[in-house]
Amino acid sequence: MARENASWGYTRIRDAMGNLGHVIGRTTVQDILNEHGIEPAPQRRKRISWKAFLKAHWDVIAACDFFTVEVLTFSGLRRYYVFFVLELRTRRVDIAGIIHQPYGQWMVQVARNLTDAEDGFLKDKRYLILDRDPLYTAEFRKLLRASGVEPLRLPTRSPNLNAYAERFVLSIKSECLNRLVLVSVGQLRTAVRQYVAHYHAERNHQGLGGRLIEPPSNDNTSGAIDCHERLGGLLRFYYRSAA
Repeated sequence: MARENASWGYTRIRDAMGNLGHVIGRTTVQDILNEHGIEPAPQRRKRISWKAFLKAHWDVIAACDFFTVEVLTFSGLRRYYVFFVLELRTRRVDIAGIIHQPYGQWMVQVARNLTDAEDGFLKDKRYLILDRDPLYTAEFRKLLRASGVEPLRLPTRSPNLNAYAERFVLSIKSECLNRLVLVSVGQLRTAVRQYVAHYHAERNHQGLGGRLIEPPSNDNTSGAIDCHERLGGLLRFYYRSAA
């Protein structure tokens, strides 16, 4: 009870235990919490867990990250950075930019695009999870705050706290990019664009109970079953054609 209810003090826990048929005193509750290393309510309220924070702000929180892709050019392998933002509640993804070498002013422009009042991906968000990469400059974070989005900087070496973004990176690389030999940035952009379209409308997600992020409006259940391909058959999905 104490772990699940940060504001419950000894008396509240004692009374809740009484509702369940366990008659104990406040000092007994205190002793049990001390024995298990659980702090009193005032200290627990100040230390909300990461899981509880995410749950409380689920509708207004997003996460961002970079991943790199090697492109084979005439001058050899060239590394490109893909910057993306993911909405935790829906798992929708926005590819914010692809560039050979990110720099401060480029990141500032990306922040402006993301927080645009008309169609910015973050326009309805209050928090953005990001790591300690120096590319997230003070100016980048300041622009986010000015738009009403609070950047949440994670501790170093804590990828588990940005697990949803990490999972997207695993998906796009294992299902698409690692299976291609990319020979131009144009081909990279096409592959990423095609995968994101597949990810949103054609790929089922275990984290969403096996649903699609953007299910089709057509509820036809009697038409012939057809297979649609992207990237030369690398990505496939099945659908029913119009009856």
